[in-house]
Amino acid sequence: MAVNVVRNEAASRFEAIVDNEMCVLEYRLDGKVLTILHTGVPDAVGGRGIAGALTKVALDTARQQGWRLVPACAYSLTYIERHPQYQDLVSRA
Repeated sequence: MAVNVVRNEAASRFEAIVDNEMCVLEYRLDGKVLTILHTGVPDAVGGRGIAGALTKVALDTARQQGWRLVPACAYSLTYIERHPQYQDLVSRA
């Protein structure tokens, strides 16, 4: 399923609207450190890979911008464990 994810800088989140449901990945950006705080997908549209799409766009954006990453959200941590190509982004500090 193709999910259109957009970055809403004003709200500090990545968003996707699927079947009129707002799906979000909320973050905090401190300088060059992106902290993923929460990934939320309503039950009505769950199980379609939307959280994964949101996380992938956030991680790809971090890489493009040269940001380090703090996966404070359990989903994002699991995603990175399952996609080791993003492990180099994780801040070890």
